[in-house]
Amino acid sequence: MTDTDAAPTTGPLDGAVVAVAGAAGPAGSATLLSLARAGATVVAADADPERLAAAVDAARFAHGGATVTGDTVDLLHLDTARQWAARTEKEYGRIDGLVHLVGGWRGSASFADTDLADWDVLHDLLIRTVQHTSLAFEGPLARSGNGRYVLVSAAGATRPTAGNAAYAAAKAAAEAWTMALADSFRKAGADAGGPPPSAATVLIVKALVHEALRAERPGAKFAGFTDVTDLAEAVTGLWSRPTEEVNGTRQWLTPQP
Repeated sequence: MTDTDAAPTTGPLDGAVVAVAGAAGPAGSATLLSLARAGATVVAADADPERLAAAVDAARFAHGGATVTGDTVDLLHLDTARQWAARTEKEYGRIDGLVHLVGGWRGSASFADTDLADWDVLHDLLIRTVQHTSLAFEGPLARSGNGRYVLVSAAGATRPTAGNAAYAAAKAAAEAWTMALADSFRKAGADAGGPPPSAATVLIVKALVHEALRAERPGAKFAGFTDVTDLAEAVTGLWSRPTEEVNGTRQWLTPQP
């Protein structure tokens, strides 16, 4: 049996419905593949319809028995994010995860050279989209009873460098927002006399690497970088642990600075 005709395996994600925001890039493609392999119904979204279609088709081809769909969604608008969440929950009856992979980077040669226009861009990409997906999906995830909100962040948020002030500050803000969502889940569980009904967590990488990048830079060592397949496996593995162990955690996939 080959990978192309292998059926999804059973496990914690069998029958689950997981949404992936920013699904068209290398990390998104790897995550779609991993979630589909684990048996999840995967609902992917991105602002780039062509790249999204390619990522969705690749996941469908690799796992013929899996349900993987794609939708062009502009997450810079809260109403649009809420419509996406409502549409997904109505169609599939539940939402068990939101994996937030929307990214972007701007930097400068020095602190003094920082262009505040970069902050405007990164604020939208790295903060506003987190605000919108978290507000849109909090209710459905809580109703799941075993949901996960997963933010992928960067080590630079913990130790900012001079030329990455805007990027590091935006990542730190996104992490803080996600921890506030985690506290909401914690309080909901406490009020009900049980564990959190869902978990919000942050996965931290130095940077990501994938096969195409290695091919472009064959001599590079990529020290401390996380391969997108390893990130995808870490994401998928989050449903194997109880919500109380995952909620409110920052999990390092690279050595801590």
